[in-house]
Amino acid sequence: MENSPSPLIHVVDDEASLRRALVFLLESAGWQVTAHESAEAFLAAWTEPAPPGCLILDIRMPLMSGLELQRILNERGIRLPVIFLTGHADVSIAVQAMKHGACELIEKPFKDQVLLDAVGQAVRNDLTHRDEISTRRALRSRLDKLSPRELEVARLIVEGLPNKSIGQRLDISERTVQVHRLHVMEKLGIHSAAELTQIVLKADQE
Repeated sequence: MENSPSPLIHVVDDEASLRRALVFLLESAGWQVTAHESAEAFLAAWTEPAPPGCLILDIRMPLMSGLELQRILNERGIRLPVIFLTGHADVSIAVQAMKHGACELIEKPFKDQVLLDAVGQAVRNDLTHRDEISTRRALRSRLDKLSPRELEVARLIVEGLPNKSIGQRLDISERTVQVHRLHVMEKLGIHSAAELTQIVLKADQE
């Protein structure tokens, strides 16, 4: 992905001094950073499509908390990895945060390297996730070339049914199944049921 945008790290914390310190630390490590003083400011600035990256989020903030922002992101289908910062060793909050998809929860005060390691892992996770989405979209686009009947035949092939059983299931002749099967392989540019299975299963993943 040579032309993909550089990762961007979002920092959301209502404490100005910590916000500045985080920006300085991350920029010193070579990351591009944008900072927001509140969850509301972050949401107001968010635009799609967004570059890869992660969100460093204070768990306790006035008005909208970090957990509330995480819930809104999940509701909107925004899959930005979240690293929570907390000044309180609150087990119940940590459980909620991780349960709803946070990739890390770091207690203040923390060592710089702990945060930098977490950011590096979060960005790698985001890039991997984006690659998987791109792959699924490409595979679904290939399957879209098939007619509805060809897609039915393809899915029954993936189930492991022989041509005769597919014909019985769809109330068509075995010869017609063979023709559809040939068209499926030609349109997808593949040569085996194993390749077809891989394409269909990957395309169906969420």
